[in-house]
Parts: sequence; C-alpha cells; structure tokens
Amino acid sequence: MDSCCESKAGELARLRGAQARVLYGVLGINGAMFVIEFVAGWLVGSTALLADSLDMFGDATVYVLTLYALNRSEKTRAGAALIKGLFMFVFGLAVIAEAIQKSITGSVPDAGAMGAIGALALAANTACFLMLLRYRSADLNMRSTWLCSRNDLIANSSVVLAAVAVSVTGTLWPDVIVGLAIAALFLHSAWRIGHEALAAWREAGAAREETPRPAGNAEASSCCGAKSCCGD
Repeated sequence: MDSCCESKAGELARLRGAQARVLYGVLGINGAMFVIEFVAGWLVGSTALLADSLDMFGDATVYVLTLYALNRSEKTRAGAALIKGLFMFVFGLAVIAEAIQKSITGSVPDAGAMGAIGALALAANTACFLMLLRYRSADLNMRSTWLCSRNDLIANSSVVLAAVAVSVTGTLWPDVIVGLAIAALFLHSAWRIGHEALAAWREAGAAREETPRPAGNAEASSCCGAKSCCGD
C-alpha cells in the first residue's frame, strides 16, 4: 500500500510540474501579446484589437491564478476558477462599454495594421491552444484555462475577419460588431466557468465537513485505503 501511494504521489507531482511549465509558457506569450495588441489597438483606433488585448490581459491573470492554485486543494482550485469567471465577466462588460463609445465617437480603424496584429495574435494563441490541449481534462482549473485559450482563437479569427470587412466596407461597424461579439463570448464563458466552479466549491466544502479527522497513525495510512489508493 505504501508503495502504491508513493507511486501515485509521484505521478501527481510529475503531472503538476508539466502543467506548471506549460502555464509559464502561455503566460509569457499572453503577457507579450497584451502589450502588443493594446498599443496597436490604441494607435490604429480598433475596438476589436483593444478588446482582444483585454482578453490577453485577462488570460495572463487567469494563468497566474491557475499557477497559484495548481498544487493546492480542490476547494482552492475551485475558488481560483470562480475568480477567473469574475474576471471574464468584468472584461466582457468593459468591452461592451468601449464598443458603445466607439460607435458614437470613433473613426474607421487602419484595416491593414488591424489585420496584421490580429494575425499575429492568432498565431500566438494557436501555439497556446496546442500547448494546453493535452491538459484540458486534467481538472476544472486546467479546463477553464483551456477554455480561455479556445475563446482566444475565436476572438483572434474574428479580429482578422473584421479587418477584412473594414477594408471592404470602409466603415467602423465590423470592428464594433466584433468587439461586441468578443464581449458576448466573455460573458458566456464567465457564466459557464462560474457555474462549474461554484458547484465544485460547494462539493469540496461538503466533502471536507464529512471527512473525519484521523487519529494516531491513521493519518499516515489514510491515503492508502482500499478504495482511495489503488482502486481495483
């Protein structure tokens, strides 16, 4: 039994270590792209690029929270996922507000620059998506991170298409519409992640209350119970 527990603990440690390396990689990519897209969106006057840059910033925050919760309890990981959902909700509202303001006072963005930066962001997030793909079912925390990366691909593709539409129509409306669409995606994902995280938080809390405190040497052997360690 002891060797069984040691084996499973070692497997878990290796999994967490691999997840951490991937998360540090995607954190660096998203942090760099946030700066690039925000500056470019501001300079060319693109709502879609600004929205996408906020998405990058939100994702960087998500990855920091995921790294924080990686080796902690189920309840802590659920709490981190809940905070991620809150961030996505706030960013969705911010993008809606910016899109409304742009529709009233904005000008037509530079379609060429908008498309080029959007394509660069798409390439960067494709790399992040592939890095996270194998861990999408590891737990709620990694699943929520993978969902953020998937949303990025949809948003980046929309930015590129909006740049083409702006170039063809000569109006700002494709840019505004894409900004609103990205916001809707944020809000939907925020609701989904928040719902799952809240359920996991409650389940973890209930399990903790029901688990009896080990006495004597029971603590040392509790991980090796017939049902909890080696399964069959």
